[in-house]
Amino acid sequence: MTPLLQVRGVRAGYGAVEVLRGIDLDVGEGEAVALLGSNGAGKSTLNNVLSGLLPAWSGRVLFDGAELTRTHYREVVKAGLIQVPEGRRIFPNLTVLENLELGAFTRARNRRAHNIERSFELFPRLRDRARQVAGTLSGGEQQMLAIGRGLMAQPRLLVLDEPSLGLSPLLVEELFALVRRLRDGGLAVLLVEQNVGQSLEVVDRAYVLEDGAIRFAGVPSELLGSDELRRAYLGL
Repeated sequence: MTPLLQVRGVRAGYGAVEVLRGIDLDVGEGEAVALLGSNGAGKSTLNNVLSGLLPAWSGRVLFDGAELTRTHYREVVKAGLIQVPEGRRIFPNLTVLENLELGAFTRARNRRAHNIERSFELFPRLRDRARQVAGTLSGGEQQMLAIGRGLMAQPRLLVLDEPSLGLSPLLVEELFALVRRLRDGGLAVLLVEQNVGQSLEVVDRAYVLEDGAIRFAGVPSELLGSDELRRAYLGL
């Protein structure tokens, strides 16, 4: 079966500096995949290429068989490839409800009411704070809101960029339980994370990115079973 997302030989960077050095990566329908790597490995650059914010120098990005390479970000969203960016990037002066409504601006507008209710079911705390200004929420609640806003567009693939960053251990547990729940519900997820141990517990496959290149691709048990890989790329 053809993967939902296919990245082939992607090279990209900023100015004259090459950051991605020929990336190959797949995510299948209903599959959860982790992209692991330290700061500076190239994870955010790859996310920017996938979301249409940074044009690839070469290579291809295919989504459900359609060409997305160097496509405008609006078309990427319309196709159903939705990213929840690092740092949440909510609209702090708008209410929780207004933030959620904006998630359906480009895609799934006719399902807005249904998807708001779905977000409230996933995150009951957001229902309680629906009329609250988003900038007054806790960090964990803001992350819930960012993910809820992403789900408002009814993604076919949800890209979560460092979602556990800055969260308490308890909220990190809740977050990874949510990733598992989304995957079990049939949603494809690309989890871009530095939190190796918990990421590998909830995904089907993993890639390790180092210095702009994929150094490992396989199932979590292979990664955790290799002393060399654990030492070299995971610090375990």
